[in-house]
Amino acid sequence: MNKEAVQKEIENILNHSNVGVLSTAHNNMPNSRYMIFYNEGHTLYTKTSIDSNKVAEFKDNPKAHVLIGYDETKNRSFLEIEADAEILKDKETIDWIWQKQDKTFFDSKEDPNLCVLKVTPKAIKIMNDNALDTPQTITFN
Repeated sequence: MNKEAVQKEIENILNHSNVGVLSTAHNNMPNSRYMIFYNEGHTLYTKTSIDSNKVAEFKDNPKAHVLIGYDETKNRSFLEIEADAEILKDKETIDWIWQKQDKTFFDSKEDPNLCVLKVTPKAIKIMNDNALDTPQTITFN
């Protein structure tokens, strides 16, 4: 499978899979939790509270790892994403995610605790894809 086909399959998984596992580093140990993600291209977004542990952990170390896919894909393919995380509070991003999101945890987009985590991939590895003999990794600058 060529690079363009791999990128297309990555986008397909991101467009069909919303629930994933977000991992941070805390005291040199991984800390993982399920999150609901929304994507724009390869970039993932998820809402959270500005007071959450994950926000504090990203302030200390902005590196993230995400697993997404598997149950929502026809062949149980999934993605392993190495990324950098940013904490966003701008109105444009909050408005965008509020329109796309699942309407849980926050009653209003005006909630002062609402923030958005932007997860920008550095590398994405596609796993379990039937069309691939071995896992394929795409890297981003």
